[in-house]
Amino acid sequence: MVRRFVTHRLEFEPAAIYQYPEHLRAWLDELPNLPGVYLFHGESELMPLYIGKSINIRSRIMSHFRNADAAKMLRQARRISWITTAGELGALLLEAQMIKTRQPLFNKRLRKNRQLCSLQLNGDKPTVVYAKELDFSRSPNLFGLYASRYAALETLKKVADEQRLCYGLLGLESLSKGRGCFRASLGRCAGACCGKESVAEHQQRLLSALEQVRVMCWPWPGAVGLVEQGVAETQIHIIDHWFYLGSVSDISEASTLNATPQGFDQDGYKILCRPLLSGEYPIIPLTET
Repeated sequence: MVRRFVTHRLEFEPAAIYQYPEHLRAWLDELPNLPGVYLFHGESELMPLYIGKSINIRSRIMSHFRNADAAKMLRQARRISWITTAGELGALLLEAQMIKTRQPLFNKRLRKNRQLCSLQLNGDKPTVVYAKELDFSRSPNLFGLYASRYAALETLKKVADEQRLCYGLLGLESLSKGRGCFRASLGRCAGACCGKESVAEHQQRLLSALEQVRVMCWPWPGAVGLVEQGVAETQIHIIDHWFYLGSVSDISEASTLNATPQGFDQDGYKILCRPLLSGEYPIIPLTET
């Protein structure tokens, strides 16, 4: 007789162990319908359980209460706190800053990537450069932000395949003197390595393809204030070389934020690049040109 054993996994599913967090109900009445950052706190006063952001704090926290996947975090939570912001941009900046500094238990950790690199194109061949050795906020001709050298070179290979560029001219493989590359014989390279197209044409296609991931240099001599007008408040976010220093309600308070940017903040760059350069927000330069 063959016996079949069935493993009951229901007890491990979040929905099966979810219970409405009645012990947190006391905080619900005061939740604001405003943008900002919220924190779920456990027993520790130093390390929150979770930090999140929303354009509507009340709505977002209530969604956690209805989400069975949040059951484990909610059972450990003892209280909720929040900080309102002028708008979504302020919430994004503050959330990223607080996750890095407070290291909440249930968040994906945002830490400095010591291997952060980019592709720099100053000559014929792109080279991989590292943020620990080069100030990305000031260096021209950088393309893309990558977690490793391998990721950067894989992106370069993908561009080469899409644009029929030569691996040899890009430094991805060796070329034999006076001979075209193997990919050229297969039609996968347009032939800049063997005279079928000019090197200038090859370089122009490379540059055009990389342009969409160009890393923008910081366009001001120093820090600036980005003004975000909200329904309930106005904030001036102080930014220096893509690094978020903090927010103030009056520009005269900017001098109190004396933190010095350390390295290149890729999270700040990704959040701030478009808002700062689009003209969508008023910008107040804090350093004379």
